[in-house]
Amino acid sequence: MSENTGGAHEARPEAAANAEAVTGDSPKDPAAASAPAQASAPAPAQASASAAAGGPSSDAARPQPGAPADAAAWTAWQQQQHQQRQQQQRPWGAPGAHSPVKPSWATVVRPAEAAPVRTATLVAVLASGLAAALLLADGMGPGLLLAVAPAVVAAYVAARAAGRTARPWTLAWVIGCLALLAVPALRDSAWPVTLAILAAVLLGALALHGSRTWPGVFLSPLGFADSTVSGIAWMLKGLRSRGGIGKDRWLPVAKAAAVAVALLVLFGALFASADAAFADLLGGLIPDVSVEDGPIRFMLFVLGAVIAVAAARTAAAPLRWDRIEVAPGKPRSRVEWALPLVVLNLLFAGFNAVQLAVLFGGYDKVLDSTGLTYAEYARQGFWQLLWATLLTLAVIALALRWAPRSGAGDRRLVRIVLGSLCALTLVVVAAALRRMDLYVDAYGLTRLRVSVAAMELWLGLVIVLIMAAGVFGARWLPRAVAGSAAAAVLAFGLLSPDGMIAERNVARFEKDRKIDLAYFQSLSADAVPALDRLPEPRRSCALRGINDDMARAGDVPWYAMSMGEYRAREILRERPVTASYEVCSRLGTFGSRAEY
Repeated sequence: MSENTGGAHEARPEAAANAEAVTGDSPKDPAAASAPAQASAPAPAQASASAAAGGPSSDAARPQPGAPADAAAWTAWQQQQHQQRQQQQRPWGAPGAHSPVKPSWATVVRPAEAAPVRTATLVAVLASGLAAALLLADGMGPGLLLAVAPAVVAAYVAARAAGRTARPWTLAWVIGCLALLAVPALRDSAWPVTLAILAAVLLGALALHGSRTWPGVFLSPLGFADSTVSGIAWMLKGLRSRGGIGKDRWLPVAKAAAVAVALLVLFGALFASADAAFADLLGGLIPDVSVEDGPIRFMLFVLGAVIAVAAARTAAAPLRWDRIEVAPGKPRSRVEWALPLVVLNLLFAGFNAVQLAVLFGGYDKVLDSTGLTYAEYARQGFWQLLWATLLTLAVIALALRWAPRSGAGDRRLVRIVLGSLCALTLVVVAAALRRMDLYVDAYGLTRLRVSVAAMELWLGLVIVLIMAAGVFGARWLPRAVAGSAAAAVLAFGLLSPDGMIAERNVARFEKDRKIDLAYFQSLSADAVPALDRLPEPRRSCALRGINDDMARAGDVPWYAMSMGEYRAREILRERPVTASYEVCSRLGTFGSRAEY
């Protein structure tokens, strides 16, 4: 009976706290705020006496865990509980409230508990590991896309279990990711393949996290690292919830798999011995697994399974990177903000006027007046203009951070000043690309030149997107920039840069009979169709390095061979390399030119 009276008295401060949280008012004097609690808080002895007299009964009157026994400590404990309830019910920064510490960004982005693992997810993870072990040990080709497909299924099943639905941007990221993973199946060159895989990781992260802001775009790939650790625990929890991996669960599956393998081996061997064409087809389809490559295949199995686990865990409970808030900078006055940018615009306008004068006046006059060679004028100018484009993007980002934004007039000023800067920068981009075109006409195309030219083109596209964001709003800009980067990488891989290099240099040879055979030794099999057009012995000398690389590689299975390598092998099988080492040495095949 002693519990009821004490609980009734204690309920009064809680009711006052609830009313105070609704109204938003708070006492100015903390001592006054705690006075009602002190006046109404009975000692345990008083509560017992009141209960003996027949106080009201209430469930809230039951003694709470951790409550002290003596009267003084009881009063202090009640005050502490009352303050905690007030802090929980008041919003941050409410007048007179004891605001809790704002959680860190690591706490803000932390997702809720992931949905339980489904059996289909576990099967897809296992399939991803097996596919990686069987298809990736001999190299990347169509096997990469096939090995990633089960991981995509695992992520899809996990997302559906978590109640997530696919949105248009998510579908675009998934399609782009799969298209980028198809580049290794088409191209033999390692550098566009590497760029395509990195871009595919970015798009996959955006699809799984659903990021829309700049922090989300930049930080989404880091979510895979977090999901790798938590995903393993998530998978183990799912196995335990299904009774673990006990004998009664895996033994029937193992028996069925063993019977299936035995039937395939038996009838496959019979059919292969009965028909040579079927035997050749079967031998090409089945991966050649040996004991020697067992360790590397085991590592690939673990890697493939872990990647699938990370993808599924991210799809089930992604980190919310979009919750990270980047506070805008302090707005500047119009003069303080606009004056430096107007001066920069005038400088850009002057430079562009000179470029137009040079374009119409001819380059020979400029070379005579400056004393530069053709190569020096084009090469030095391009790199300076590339850096100017990059720095302009940095200036625009900083200018937007500190731009005045007190009214419509300020917004109009920002659009005019930054829009003019973007338009003038596009002229700089065009001038840089023109310089590179002149340099390529004089000395041919190389990997470095095609790479930086592609980068300059993409920077120009980013500037156009920024200009569009100034008109239509910038909410879509982070995703558009990420998508444009992935699209540029995809186009770069599909266009076959090594093939472009060979094609451009062969066309130059047909025009002025100049060619650098030494540079072709470092190209990939993608360049073979274009180099095959050269007359002998230059054809054989240009293809010598590529032919030696493929001879050292030996027979490559279909799942590790790109379309570019397949075409090259067919061409060299029909028309082998015939020129000797001595002949190629006289043609400069094993030397190098300084400008390369």
